[in-house]
Order: sequence, then C-alpha cells, then structure tokens
Amino acid sequence: MQAQRTLLGIESSCDDTAAAVVRVADGEAEVLSSIVDSQTDLHAEFGGVVPELAARAHAEKLDLCVEAALAEAGLGLSDLDGIAVTAGPGLIGGVISGVMCARGIAAGAGLPLIPVNHLAGHALTPRLTDDLTFPYLMLLVSGGHCQFLLVSGPQEFKRLGGTIDDAPGEAFDKTARLLGLPQPGGPVVEGRAKSGDPKRFRFPRPLLDRPGCDMSFSGLKTAVLRARDALVADQGGLYEIDRDDLCAGFQAAVADVLAEKSRRALAEYMALNPAQPMIAVAGGVAANTAIREALQSVAAEAGAGFTAPPLRLCTDNAAMIAWAGIELLNAQVPPTDDFSARPRWPLDQTSPALLGSGKKGAKA
Repeated sequence: MQAQRTLLGIESSCDDTAAAVVRVADGEAEVLSSIVDSQTDLHAEFGGVVPELAARAHAEKLDLCVEAALAEAGLGLSDLDGIAVTAGPGLIGGVISGVMCARGIAAGAGLPLIPVNHLAGHALTPRLTDDLTFPYLMLLVSGGHCQFLLVSGPQEFKRLGGTIDDAPGEAFDKTARLLGLPQPGGPVVEGRAKSGDPKRFRFPRPLLDRPGCDMSFSGLKTAVLRARDALVADQGGLYEIDRDDLCAGFQAAVADVLAEKSRRALAEYMALNPAQPMIAVAGGVAANTAIREALQSVAAEAGAGFTAPPLRLCTDNAAMIAWAGIELLNAQVPPTDDFSARPRWPLDQTSPALLGSGKKGAKA
C-alpha cells in the first residue's frame, strides 16, 4: 500500500446495487463511504432473485448509488484515481449494468477503469479490514459460492476444495422456502434456529466420510424436505416449534460440515505455511454467528489465527470491489477498458472446475 489512491467501487453482481469510495493514504485504508441498495422487497413475492428484474433495478439505481457514495465521502469525480467495477461472476444482466455504468463514468471523467472479480473482492476483504499479510487461508462462503482458497496475492488463488453442488447460502434460501419462511433465507433461518433444538432432527453431514475439502449441501436440503413432509403427514402441518427445530438442525449440520472441512483445509494449508497460520472467512454466510463461532473454535484448536470482516462487509458491497481495485493497481496490474462482463469467472484458473463447464467457460 505504497501510493495514495482513492477509488470508486461499483458492485451489481446479484441483487444488491452498491457503490463505495475507499482511500489508502500513509499505508492506512479507509472506507470513506459505502452505499448498498437492497432489492429484497422487489423479489420477495417470487421467493428468490428474478434476474431480469434485478438487472433493470440495477440500471435504475446505479447512478443514484454512485452519487450517494461520492456525497457521503465528500468527494467529486475529480478527486478519484480510478473506478473499480465487478466484471463477474454473477447474474449477467446485473454485471453488464454495472460495467456499462462504470465505463460511462470512467470515459466521461477520464479515469482509469479496473475490472474486478467479485470473488476476489470477498477474498481480499480481510486485507482491508485487518491488514492481513499474504498468504492466508480463505473460506469464501456465500449464496452462490463455497470454496477454500490459499490467497497468496491479488491474483494468486489456489483452491483447496469447494462445493460440488449447492452453496450454503443457496441451501439456506431453499430451506427457508421449504418451511414457508421469507427470503432471504439466511438471516431468517438463523433467527429461527436460536429458538430451536438442534438435536431433534439429526440431518446428514455430507462428504464427511470422504477425504479432502470438497463439500456438498444438496442432500442436506433434501433431508430437510423429507423431515418436513413426514411431519405434515403425521400431524397435518407444521407447528412453529417444528420450523424452529428444523432450522436449528439444518444450521447445525451446515456448521459441522464447514467446521470439519475447515479443519482439513487448515491442516493442508499449515503444512505449507507453518510460520503464519491464519484462516479468514468472508461472504454472506460469514455473517451467521453460529458458523463463525464454529470456525473460530477450529482455528483455536489448530493454533491458527481467525478473522472475519464486519457484518456489513460480509454481504455484497462495493467497498470490497474498490479495495480489490487498489490491490490490483498496487500489484502493477494495468487498468483496462478491454474486458467483457462474465457470468463465470473462477479465481483458480488452473484447478478443474468443480461444477463443470459450459459454452461460457468454467463455473466459479
């Protein structure tokens, strides 16, 4: 963090329209502003994110979020050193909306443009919040992604394992839908789990009987479905205590899987980096208190450090995108306007894709 830089970040990969300003001066990073316009209410009646509606909402709100971020930071475009924008992966309509907005602002203001991988934004957030040094182990766990990464630089990521099907956040959302609970499912399931008995339903812990750090959560979701159907058949419906206990059992299973797989990933990482063991967690599911506590216990058992960003920087935000742009510039990665929005963009370009490939390339 040698040079002083002030960057505007723009994020629109899913259902949060976000803009933020981050400055690095005298070796210290500061989030000058962070604006997030949630689309939760827009998609609520559909039980999940509708890509077309999300893209249109991004197009309507992006300029307003940018204006609000600059106003909160007390800066104008002339005070910026560049613009960082999420170029993927994500819902392609939303990503395109953000890229086009950033391109227009950059061209009009004569500012350099830095394309950023949304996942790199999450993975590099502990460097912004805790000044973590490379390398470190990162558990990136969100609505669409779940993977263990050895982070050695702004563009140096090695995947140690990941989900072969649903991501935990997706499983939380689907479980909420199965139980007739509102979206987004993560906070709702966590809230209901606090009143539930995690031992009433003993749900499976997928892939714990197999070596390695890969994970699976689709079977867990199916187990919740079967438990729900059994209750409905037996008693004619679900009581509120049933929902609480189902949420508690589901959350406990997810936490157990993430904890055990983190234990294995830590052992693999510490064999390579014994002098400075550190595990960080980021992404929307990192906001779950029970999961955080389970991971913190695993780190303590292994004698490793543990860090997680503040809750406001766990979910999608533009501060992480601006910070990732600063990291790339500091690593001498040149700005460019020659890039396309990408629905898929794995951080580890060398490991085989966990979820297969299609015409658009490997999935993240």
